[in-house]
Amino acid sequence: MERTNFAAYDTDDLWRKDRDHYIHPWTNFATFKDRGSEVMAEAEGVYVYNSDGDRFIDGIGGLWCVNIGYGRDEMAEAIADQARRICYYSTFTNLTTPPAAELAAKLAEIAPANLNHVFYGTGGSMANDTAIRIIHFYFNRLGKPAKKKIIARVDGYHGSTYLAMSMTGVAFDHQGFDLAPGLVHHIPSPNPYRRAQGMSVDAFRDEKVADLENKILELGPENVACFIAEPIMGAGGVIVPPPGYHKRTAEVCRKYGVITISDEVVTGFGRVGHFFASEPVFDFAPDIITAAKGITSGYVPLSATLLSDEIYDVISVPQAKGALFTHGFTYSGHPVSCAAGLKNIEIIEREDICGHVREVGPYFEQRLATLLDLPIVGDVRGKGFMLCVENVADKETKALFDPGVDIGGRIARHCQARGVIVRPVAHLNVLSPPLILERGHIDTIVETLRESITAAQDDLVREGLWKG
Repeated sequence: MERTNFAAYDTDDLWRKDRDHYIHPWTNFATFKDRGSEVMAEAEGVYVYNSDGDRFIDGIGGLWCVNIGYGRDEMAEAIADQARRICYYSTFTNLTTPPAAELAAKLAEIAPANLNHVFYGTGGSMANDTAIRIIHFYFNRLGKPAKKKIIARVDGYHGSTYLAMSMTGVAFDHQGFDLAPGLVHHIPSPNPYRRAQGMSVDAFRDEKVADLENKILELGPENVACFIAEPIMGAGGVIVPPPGYHKRTAEVCRKYGVITISDEVVTGFGRVGHFFASEPVFDFAPDIITAAKGITSGYVPLSATLLSDEIYDVISVPQAKGALFTHGFTYSGHPVSCAAGLKNIEIIEREDICGHVREVGPYFEQRLATLLDLPIVGDVRGKGFMLCVENVADKETKALFDPGVDIGGRIARHCQARGVIVRPVAHLNVLSPPLILERGHIDTIVETLRESITAAQDDLVREGLWKG
């Protein structure tokens, strides 16, 4: 530990209180009561510290979100200053606050040209729910009330509210929970690593684009409202689709009058080198962009649903005398959150953090790819500061380990014991660190991963779970 001002924490007391009272997202109840949670107590730059003072490189950026790094005094001051001026006021009907207005204008400035209108929430799930509710309202106003169905993708992740999880195509996350029946329809994932043997990447792209068009035709274009897709699929495996995929799917949607939603909750605000990835990286202009996470670098909750002029021009026409646009939340446009968003964008622009990602990201990709010589590493993929290692039991067949082996979790625990936090997602290990990471940090992360994957392989051989 290098910090000299580290506070004193009672780890055992915090551990018990957390175990006994806090229901965590994605809890493994098979182990939680015994293992509990490690208490992360402080942070600085790219490092986090547990309550005992142990230091870790944060290889996951909190959860895809601490883009500018931890402990930024100017961010803390911006949040505190706004809380002193006006900590909160309703933005319902004809009320606003300076940060809400300023941030909306700034988001319109940095977004693709026709996305000039912003609806605020407090998280990615809320942003995506808002997009769907507005799209349904939009088609109602156009006299097309049958256009309600949503097309999403297998392994896409769009959130954890009832509707957002219905759009999420990660089957593991649906266990025991209900979904909205008949509303959401999933097409196959555009994962090039899992394409048929002998198929070219271009042919695979054409097949995945055809999957979308065929689904629209199957459901009937008059019934399909929208297609929602992440530019790079995040929690579903950091899947970068084949070149040209997004441009082609957007063209299909325009052909049939289907709204395109680009879920940039993860890819937004610099993670792949641009404020938004849709247009500069993937060459398509969506009708809606949803954003959260990196919009404030995780310092306070905020999300945004950015709408095209075309959509706004329809929904902003009064539907009847005295009728209102009855959608919104208590904390829509929260002034403290919006002040944090403005400061976050200011820091990213001033320090050219997007340029840093464009410069250092290829080095990260190249260094991580060196792990492909390890026996269980089947694929290394991603872009910029959004990367993934896929671990397999057999590299030739791409067969996976039995889920009970918990290969991703084993590797993550070895990494954490060595001072680096990576995210386990089933058989994957995901990396989404703060965007201020330097080459030396990257070298440490990759070297730690190599040691940890090797240690996990040795464990499996010793336990008779893998022959090696």
